[in-house]
Amino acid sequence: MSQIETPKNASPKRLLVIDDEENMRHMLSMLLKKSGYSVDTAEDGSIGLEKINENQYDFILCDLKMPKCDGMEFLRASRKQTNETTIIMMSAFGTIDSALEAMKLGAYDFISKPFKADEVLLTLKKAEERESLKRENLQLKTQLKNIEANYNFGNMVAKSKAMQDIFTLAAKVAQYNTTVLITGESGTGKELIAKGIHYSGDRVKKPLIAVNCGGIPENLLESELFGHVKGAFTGADRNKKGLFEEANTGTLFLDEIGELPLSLQVKLLRVLQEDEIRPVGDSRTMKIDVRIIAATSKNLQEEVKNGNFREDLFYRLNVMPIKLPTLRERREDIPILCQIFIEEFNRRFSKNINGIAPAAMLMLLHNPWPGNVRELENAIERAVVLAEDTILVQENFPQAFETGPIGKKEDEIFTGFSLKDAQKVFEKRLIVKALKETNGNRTQAAKLLEISHPSLLSKIKAYEVLL
Repeated sequence: MSQIETPKNASPKRLLVIDDEENMRHMLSMLLKKSGYSVDTAEDGSIGLEKINENQYDFILCDLKMPKCDGMEFLRASRKQTNETTIIMMSAFGTIDSALEAMKLGAYDFISKPFKADEVLLTLKKAEERESLKRENLQLKTQLKNIEANYNFGNMVAKSKAMQDIFTLAAKVAQYNTTVLITGESGTGKELIAKGIHYSGDRVKKPLIAVNCGGIPENLLESELFGHVKGAFTGADRNKKGLFEEANTGTLFLDEIGELPLSLQVKLLRVLQEDEIRPVGDSRTMKIDVRIIAATSKNLQEEVKNGNFREDLFYRLNVMPIKLPTLRERREDIPILCQIFIEEFNRRFSKNINGIAPAAMLMLLHNPWPGNVRELENAIERAVVLAEDTILVQENFPQAFETGPIGKKEDEIFTGFSLKDAQKVFEKRLIVKALKETNGNRTQAAKLLEISHPSLLSKIKAYEVLL
């Protein structure tokens, strides 16, 4: 029989057992006292209500069917007093409807009688872990508010020294009309830094125009940047402002500047030197006042050596270089970023995710994240969509697990695009893996998987897992 260990010097958790059967009260009282709980008992819901008015309990085990005041009546009557208490219902006559009703009234879980001692202890252990996660989550939210107040830049939040140094540099740069070159791997937040620089400087009320230099066909890019006059080429039936003119007195963010064709690099260099542009098909030039912030995931010095990027343009752009670290170089920011993304997707999907289980967070901290913050954001979004509980667990992050033989990709395991089908595939793999690890011990496997024993049995049956 497994027991829940109480930390040394810690006060025992207070627990109330409400059940009209004396044998059940006695059995649970002995079991739970042996496992380190301080236990009171009540023979029906009305006495249970008297008990909670006199004492504060961490957990309540309450039978559903009782004389005088049954479990549902107790739940309804005790809602105000038991906000901080975890209530677990018990019944030999339980149905899905009654379980759902109990959950709506504030119950944490529902155990069907007869049950094994391990089931009660495992359910309480999971409840304690949930309460611990809720406390950690509240602490993290408080920490996040402090970080947002003191350790942010634009829409970016971080506490790592690497990013704090970036924020400090970017804040200084924002006060001067100097050209900035932001470098870093894809997904590190180059555009967010560019926006932060613009909105922290004197041009905050002026336009910020962004363009991806690799996202526009070469034959259209010149017109897009500098504009054109009517009749400049076939289809030019009117004058058109370019992005430089639209950004006049503001900031132009040239993303993926390393993709700019050589023919346009010359013209961009002239703009930087002369502060003037000439629309396609026009003989006149136009003075402009535009701050340039460029970004690239390429190594421009290597591109210069290979003849793909002009050296003179590189030095014109590289006045104030800002190199963003990868996510794997600042892993201490991962918990904070996860919390930010969870709150964002809670709002977007009307979910109520409270945090991430320790085992899942450990996995996230050790992931290499080649796609950096953007990949982490996508992983959290998928996990929030897949989650069936209020805590994200390892099985909600299927893309981070082994998917069979080395080199075998996810799309070789299942076909189609259904997230539900994908979840079933990975859940079955994890269940098999946990059962192998525990030599078929389903109780231990449930602990590894961080799900209840009944839930594991249900999944074993649904997925036809052979033991």
